[in-house]
Amino acid sequence: MIFRCFFSCLILFLLSCKSEKPTEITGPIITLQNTSTELELFGEGIVSTALYERDIAISQNGNELVFTLGDFKQNNRCLVILSNLEGNWSQPQILPFSGKYQDIEPFFTTKGNRLYFASNRPIYNDTTRSDYNIWYVDRAEDGWSEPIAMDTLINTTADEFYPSLSDNGNLYFTTTKVGGIGREDIFISEFQNGKYNPPFPLPIAVNSATYEFNSYISPKEDLLIFSSYGREDDLGGGDLYFSIKDDNGNWTEAENMGSKINSNKLDYCPFIDWKNQSFYFTSERGTELHKPIKCVEELKEIADNVLNGYGNIFRIRLESLDKINSYLE
Repeated sequence: MIFRCFFSCLILFLLSCKSEKPTEITGPIITLQNTSTELELFGEGIVSTALYERDIAISQNGNELVFTLGDFKQNNRCLVILSNLEGNWSQPQILPFSGKYQDIEPFFTTKGNRLYFASNRPIYNDTTRSDYNIWYVDRAEDGWSEPIAMDTLINTTADEFYPSLSDNGNLYFTTTKVGGIGREDIFISEFQNGKYNPPFPLPIAVNSATYEFNSYISPKEDLLIFSSYGREDDLGGGDLYFSIKDDNGNWTEAENMGSKINSNKLDYCPFIDWKNQSFYFTSERGTELHKPIKCVEELKEIADNVLNGYGNIFRIRLESLDKINSYLE
């Protein structure tokens, strides 16, 4: 009897994993509207869970949401999608091209017909390669195409991460390649005459001798939000900073986004949903303990809690970010 019950449950589990038609969420509802003016956890129990979530991307029409989901140690990371089906959000599902390699950091183009991401999958038919590179998939009639690697002008044997594109096609990304200013830097490759030009690092107003990574560029290319670690004004663990492009086309000196956003833990992976005027980012902040743990059950409860110190996705209404709004007005 026990074996029969186990076998039946196993069959149901396998069928649910193989289901190609998204099913509607029967639990809490996700909404992209009505973001709070105070920092809030996004999609608790659906997007933000006790596992490790990071780097969110939302299509411009608001009908698709993609984020990275990993296990506790981030040894396995996949791209997960939720789709809005006639007003109802689907259950989270791993994208069909993901799940075998480390796939992270999605970014939709403005029209939503292309999804960029970073991956350590073998590249250029070289099975020995395991560095991170920038890939993309194009929307097809029956879903998404097979992943396509950007060419060697962008992808090198160093690591390339976190693609972000402005409306004119200019590509911003993180890399450890030679020619940068620090240990990790933000580079730009300008898109001109239908092709990408050799990338170069952003100036010292943005990059420093330490770590700059995970930059988000606004569609108009006038606002850059990124993470940095090791600066003197870092609140701890890595903070989010921003820079504004001035009237002369130069990036202003980067500023810390302050304690309203940053914590003493790692805060990174910025994204703006312009349609709904919401700012998203990932944070490793967790519940602060104010008393000793006295039993194993308490420890397990803390570990299973959403705010257990692994990555979660937070958001806040864009108008609440006074520093940024004062520049953009």
